[in-house]
Amino acid sequence: MRKFFILLAGLLSALPNGAKALEVTAHRIVAEAVAPETALNWMTLRVRDGVVRVIADRGNFKAIRTPVMEKHDMPEGVLPDSGFTIGTRNIRNAWLTLPTRCYRHGALGDSIEAGGLSATLGLGRKSDLVLDQNSVFEDRIPRLADMDGDGTDEILVVRSFLDAGAALTLITAKGGRLAIAASAEPIGMANRWLNPVGAADFDGDGRMEAAVVITPHIGGTLQLYEWKGDKLVGDHSAYGFSNHSIGSRELGLSTITDLNADGITDMIVPDAGRGYLIGLTFAGGAYKELFRHQMEGRLATNVVAGDLDGDGRPEIAYGTGDGKVSILTVRP
Repeated sequence: MRKFFILLAGLLSALPNGAKALEVTAHRIVAEAVAPETALNWMTLRVRDGVVRVIADRGNFKAIRTPVMEKHDMPEGVLPDSGFTIGTRNIRNAWLTLPTRCYRHGALGDSIEAGGLSATLGLGRKSDLVLDQNSVFEDRIPRLADMDGDGTDEILVVRSFLDAGAALTLITAKGGRLAIAASAEPIGMANRWLNPVGAADFDGDGRMEAAVVITPHIGGTLQLYEWKGDKLVGDHSAYGFSNHSIGSRELGLSTITDLNADGITDMIVPDAGRGYLIGLTFAGGAYKELFRHQMEGRLATNVVAGDLDGDGRPEIAYGTGDGKVSILTVRP
């Protein structure tokens, strides 16, 4: 059985912007074949031939290797090698459709992109949205978020224009039909892409923002957008991040959680060289680093965060290209 380890990790004691550093530590273990029955919570890392579940068991962190990923019934017409999102409100699920080769970028591993999007709405009604021939959805999975606080979800997806590159796009599901309601400005050049991080009230102003890394392959900018009318308008930004390796199908190299228990959602995003994981916040409208952790190898899995051990503080897990897994614990 292939073994996965959890590595000991360190932290810089001072941060360049003067923010209060969080203490970050980690633990080394060998993956087990069977998960202990006492594990109530887990986080899942996607690896090439399966998944690794990270758990806390009687005060110890463990990694459980599962050779085959869980199978789900995929919706009809789903884009090859993509996934679908399951919702709990007005959108039951959503998926990308209509494979097309009209946009030959290949940032996500092949030249097939999506020409449409479908969703199952309330009462099981299906709705379809088809793009014109000037753009594609250059993405692998739609994301659900209540961007206007009305208790219903919208869909966030990356739309790429053949002559202007990628733009974050917001789709509503009102009146039983999908419709593009707002969009950010495209990057401005073909074959320029962006990768979403997540959506939350990142600055604590009571309004939702969607966070993306623009051009993660060539020096990325972390950009926050707010929904205003028919536009997604830039709110805050910071330079020097990358949450995607060109040609990879893994889009989850960044994640969101409340790192410092201030009630405001923070982000964990790799730096531009993907050698460091940076914990950061925009609380109060200003960018601050909370920690900067040097990874032990090439980041090769998604990054996940959650409270595994029930102590009220998040743990962060990721895997590297040498087959090892790190779990970071975060403390004030």
